Amino acid sequence: MRVDWHGQSAFTLAGEDATVFIDPWDPGAVGGWKGIEWGYPAIQSPAGVDLLIVTHEHRDHNGVEVLDGEPALVRSLAGTHETPLGEVVAIASEHDEAAGTERGPNTIVVFDLDGLRVAHFGDFGQPALRPEQRAHLDGIDLLFLPVGGGPTIDGATAAAIARDLAPSWVVPMHYKTAKVNFLDTEEVFVEAMPRTERLSSPSFDTADLEKGSGPLAVVPAAP
Repeated sequence: MRVDWHGQSAFTLAGEDATVFIDPWDPGAVGGWKGIEWGYPAIQSPAGVDLLIVTHEHRDHNGVEVLDGEPALVRSLAGTHETPLGEVVAIASEHDEAAGTERGPNTIVVFDLDGLRVAHFGDFGQPALRPEQRAHLDGIDLLFLPVGGGPTIDGATAAAIARDLAPSWVVPMHYKTAKVNFLDTEEVFVEAMPRTERLSSPSFDTADLEKGSGPLAVVPAAP
């Protein structure tokens, strides 16, 4: 499976079975909002996206108009959804520590692609997973977690979740890079992980990644 990071929480996952896009952003809606500097290059719509997933309705996650074509859409709704990929489980969660009263709802999405179990946490902001959420997250191979603090969990909390779920690989997202002027960096998360591989590209293939004892933090270069 090829994974392309487009900045923030936006990823393309291109497998033999299907291509999935998660949490696209629209630069016109994000740049300049509340003083935010946004230097990620505009998303170029990948060819042949079969499934588009939006974890929640914030501007840096719901720019569905940047994609071409008419992919199937799972948009910000908890439940078990039938898609061209098969079942996508969207787990209800919150964007904050106050039961969603400050920043609203979020979904954690879980699905299978090319024999790998994938989970993307969107803008998860709870201090910990609840047991009923955790029950749907066994056997994850590839995990995407926000680590930048502020409106989401911080690096230490993300690392604790990663160690508990014990995927083969965990990719940090939604953190400060040279391209954006807000959030915290990924450093606290990386320091708390047992193993880390920093990449020179925003793209990677899961076939090229090592497996071993404890989850491997895979840190793509900022696009």
